[in-house]
Amino acid sequence: MARSMWKGAISFGLVHIPVEMYPAVSDNSLDLHMLDRRDFSPIGFKRYNKNTGKEVSWDDIIKGYEYSDGEYVVLSDEDLRRANPEATQTIDILAFVNAEQVPLIYYEQPYYLAPGKGGDKVYALLRETLREVGKIGIANVVIRVKQHLAALVCVGDTIVLNTLRYPDEIRATDELRIPDESAKAAQVTEKELQMAKALVEGMSEKWKPQQYHDTYREDIMALVKKKIAANQTKTITEPDPDADKPAKTNVIDLVSLLQASLGKKPAKAAPQDDDDDDDPPPRKSRKPADDDDDADDTPPPRARKAPARATAHATAAKRTTATKAAAKPAAKAASKAAAKPAAKRTTAAKTATEKAPARRRKAA
Repeated sequence: MARSMWKGAISFGLVHIPVEMYPAVSDNSLDLHMLDRRDFSPIGFKRYNKNTGKEVSWDDIIKGYEYSDGEYVVLSDEDLRRANPEATQTIDILAFVNAEQVPLIYYEQPYYLAPGKGGDKVYALLRETLREVGKIGIANVVIRVKQHLAALVCVGDTIVLNTLRYPDEIRATDELRIPDESAKAAQVTEKELQMAKALVEGMSEKWKPQQYHDTYREDIMALVKKKIAANQTKTITEPDPDADKPAKTNVIDLVSLLQASLGKKPAKAAPQDDDDDDDPPPRKSRKPADDDDDADDTPPPRARKAPARATAHATAAKRTTATKAAAKPAAKAASKAAAKPAAKRTTAAKTATEKAPARRRKAA
């Protein structure tokens, strides 16, 4: 466990419980760096003096409050502590309320509270009391330079301090188009409600947080490994301009969707013949005994058991052969038909050549 980020005491009535505060969550988000796309060098940011433009180290940085344009009041960490020592060192419980009375939208950031030196007895007393009465403690606490409203919740054997949002930090829903119960478009039928309840019951299970994980982060890391293996670390993937945009659909038949979610067929199902595409074709029934004369036309057993794909190929081959056989006489006939005019033209030319000398002799 990391070192404590805050030390103080829980106070309610005249009881003080020394505690230490630790972060209860860790940030597992992707740590992506900004790079210069020209040479893929990392980009850095400098802390600099806005008057001189020179870089400033952390040791020379202090805090201040701007009370007018360009004028500041310097506030050190000791100044912040001395402003209200009790507020900065105490988790002051103001009241105890039922946990279900605090909406989840108010909860913000959790922290673990561990007993400080000599605080085991009173820490266990508060923990068991919260567990027995089923309530949470509402308190004020200052973390760094901000005062938070907080809830003290018993989680197992640990007291968890969960900071809460103030009411003025939660936005109103007046501008949102939220349908009320009387709205015609939001009226729910009894059948729809019963089917939705059945769906919820079918998906209900015990809370097992270990089975949930960040699958998107895992997919990104798998893509990173894939690009490294393919030596594409410097490849910039551009969006596909031809990518089809998802079609917008309006949900109309809510009953069909609920039925499909429950593993049933929708109300308007396709014909049964189309539902079983993977079923084998029906076997041909044997002819009655009276038709023995046609027995020779029945294909042998192997031919009947041949796969549909092989039958299709054989049929296609027969069609191709028949087409070629039919094409040969047609080609011959066309060739002869084209040759006759040519032969006539050649014969006529020869006849004209032979008659020409005879004409010349008669003329002479």
